[in-house]
Amino acid sequence: MSIKNKLNRLKSHMVHGVQAAIPAENSKAETEALRELPFQEIWEKEGVKPYYVDESFCLVREKEYSLDDMHGHYAFSAIKRAVEAWNETDLKHPLSSKGNTPQDLFFFDTETTGLGGGAGNTIFLLGYASITDSKVKLKQHILPNPGGEIPLYKSFLESVDYTTMVTYNGKAFDWPQVKTRHTLIREHLPKLPPFGHFDLYHASRRMWKHKLERTKLSIVEKEVLGIERQGDIPGFLAPMIYFDFVETRNPEGMLGILKHNEIDILSLISLYTHLSFQLLGLDANQTSREVYETGRWYAALGESEAAKHSFTHLSHGDHTDAIKAKHALAFEYKKQKNWDEAIPLWKSVAKQGEEKLRLEASIELAKAYEHRQKDLNQALAYTMTAEETVTDPLLLESIHKRRARLLKKIDSQVKKPTIS
Repeated sequence: MSIKNKLNRLKSHMVHGVQAAIPAENSKAETEALRELPFQEIWEKEGVKPYYVDESFCLVREKEYSLDDMHGHYAFSAIKRAVEAWNETDLKHPLSSKGNTPQDLFFFDTETTGLGGGAGNTIFLLGYASITDSKVKLKQHILPNPGGEIPLYKSFLESVDYTTMVTYNGKAFDWPQVKTRHTLIREHLPKLPPFGHFDLYHASRRMWKHKLERTKLSIVEKEVLGIERQGDIPGFLAPMIYFDFVETRNPEGMLGILKHNEIDILSLISLYTHLSFQLLGLDANQTSREVYETGRWYAALGESEAAKHSFTHLSHGDHTDAIKAKHALAFEYKKQKNWDEAIPLWKSVAKQGEEKLRLEASIELAKAYEHRQKDLNQALAYTMTAEETVTDPLLLESIHKRRARLLKKIDSQVKKPTIS
C-alpha cells in the first residue's frame, strides 16, 4: 500500500483534537528483533544509522550542506556576516549574537505526536543544524519505537555542544517538551545543558504580522524568505505517519517527515540571517514598514538612538509610514525632553496623519504647549482640535476637563492686574 493510500486510510480514523496513543514499550525479545533494522538499505541510503544503548536503539541521520548553498534568498554563508555584524555593535537586542561565533549557534526543531504539552506527548524526532568553517551539518535523532527514548536523548545530548539555541516557538513548545520527556528518564541521561535562546517566532510576528495572515514558519518561508516547499508533508499529518511507521517499520512516510523537519531547520538559518539584516540595517530591500517595525522594537527595548535612527530614516515624506515614523520619533524626543524637535514633528502629524494619529498628536501638543512652552492659547487650540476628533467617552471627558482648565487659566491671565 502506498503512503498516500495509507494516509487516506488513517485519516478516516483521526478524531480532531484526540491524540493517538503510542503502543506499550517493547519487550526484550521485540527489541532484539528491532535491532535487525528492517529496510536497512533504504535507511543507509538516506544517511541513517542505528545508535544502540544496551537493549534499545534510536536512529541518527546526518547530512551536510556547503555554506555556498542557497536556501531562499540567502546562502548559508550569510549567517557569518549576521553574527559578525552583531559583534560590531553595542546594541542590546534579544536576537543579538554579540560575543558568539556562528559555531556557537544551533538551529533546533522537533516533531511530536501531538500539539499539547505534558507527559502524554512524545517527541519522535529531534533535529538540529550547526555551522562549521565550511559546512552546515544537519543531524536528526529518530525514535523508531517507544522503547528507544533513552538512546534518543543520549545520542542527542552527546552531540550538543553549543551556546545558543535558535528555534521557531521553541521557548513555548519544543524545549519545554524536551524537558518533560527528559525528566521522565533523567536517571539514565546526562543533565540538560543550559542554553541561550533565540526564538524567531516572536520576532517574525513583530516584524511581519502587518502583512501575513498567520506567521507559521512555512508562510514566513514563502512570503519573506523566498523558500518554496515542493511535495512537503503537512505538519499535522506527521503523528499519523509516525504511528504507521511504528506499526509497519516501513520508512517511506518517515523519510517525508525527515525532509519536512530538515527544511524547518535550514529555514531557521536563513530566517535568523534575514532578521539580523533587518535589525542592523543591512537589508537593501527592506520595506518602509519593516524599517518602522524595527524602530518600534528598538524603542520598546529602550534603545532610543537606534529607534531614532530608524524613524528619522523613514520620516521624510508624507506617506503613511513616514507619518507614523514622525509620530514615533516625536515620542523618542519627548523621552529626552527635547521639545524643540518633538513639537514640529507632532504638528506635521496633526495636519497629515490619519484620524487616530491626529488625535494623539493634538493631545501631545496640547500638553507640551501648556506645561512646557507655557503657551496657553496654542494648548487650547490643539485641545479643541482633539475634541473635534475624539469618540471615546472617557477620553472626551478628559479633554473637556483640559479645555475647562485652560479657559480658566487664560481667563485668570486676562484679569490679572498689570503692575506699573
